[in-house]
Amino acid sequence: MKYRFLIILIFSFSACIMSCKNSSDPTPSKTSTSTYMVTTLAGSSTAGFINGTGQSAEFNHPSGIAVDGDGNIYIADRLNHVIRKIFSTGEVTTFAGSGTAGYADATGIAAQFNFPTGVAVDKDGNVYVADQGNQLIRKITSGGAVSTLAGQAGTSGTADGMGSLAQFNAPTGVAVDASGNVFVADQGNNRIRIVTSSGSVSTLAGSSGGYMDGTGTGAQFQNPVALVLDAHGNIYVTDQYNYKIRMVTSLGVVSTIAGSIQGYANATGTAAKFGSLFGISIDAGGNLYVADQTNNTIRKITSAGVVSTFAGSGIPGTTNGVSTSALFIAPAGIAFDINGNLYIAEYNGQTIRKITAQ
Repeated sequence: MKYRFLIILIFSFSACIMSCKNSSDPTPSKTSTSTYMVTTLAGSSTAGFINGTGQSAEFNHPSGIAVDGDGNIYIADRLNHVIRKIFSTGEVTTFAGSGTAGYADATGIAAQFNFPTGVAVDKDGNVYVADQGNQLIRKITSGGAVSTLAGQAGTSGTADGMGSLAQFNAPTGVAVDASGNVFVADQGNNRIRIVTSSGSVSTLAGSSGGYMDGTGTGAQFQNPVALVLDAHGNIYVTDQYNYKIRMVTSLGVVSTIAGSIQGYANATGTAAKFGSLFGISIDAGGNLYVADQTNNTIRKITSAGVVSTFAGSGIPGTTNGVSTSALFIAPAGIAFDINGNLYIAEYNGQTIRKITAQ
């Protein structure tokens, strides 16, 4: 199986969704006059598998992150092969998964995942998982019951179809809309896929790996890894190896919002430069926030395409502090809660960080 993105993660990948429960409520947009503080919500710098509160808990390369309407946080704890849940009190628990790589539909810790990577939460509290190693999209009810929504376990491919007739290739990111449609960043296939609530899979955009704006299969991506929906049904995608943010309309029209070649430059549109990108989220003002992994920063993109550095200095580290004085190590998943707090799953830092306006 191909896990191309893992190479760059070790060297240096939900998602908050405007139309699902964790972001359908008004999320305050960030203002230029606010001061932002970065703190550690949970985890330490040690990779492990321990439930507990705050920094007594341990993760093993957390990647995707999502927040529900009650402020509970869900983490795709990738190398532990589980989905973790953090309550608003900071208590870390195991929501689903046994901790051993495998494939089993069951409830809670009796279920098994294989390198879960992306997570999303719908308005009813169901959690959707991009189960990358199993080539599946999984669903977890609020009670922890795990089922398979679409894909063939252990088999990669490009087939559209119903449920187990469909195929994925290293699905990485997921987002869900108010109707229960799940949008998938199908990384290995360089496509954006749609899975209906009944499990019917179709291809919205993308074909072979490359870079091309266009419509449907006339467009090209190079390792799309995460996506987020805006209030109008547009999809924003972190196109990892093209070092760009792409937009896909509901009709499959793909355009480039920002980014050019690999690098680090704050500018407007295609004059800006990113490193390897992973997670993406959006606020109520339409501003995008992306985890720029290899630059160890959180970047902000306004609705006009203006790119700036929101948090992180570019130097790898674990220091908390005010905005760009803080340090990150390979930030991955990124998601807002309904109060406008931003949460970061730090892949190589083994922590969940929180950014709050002061």
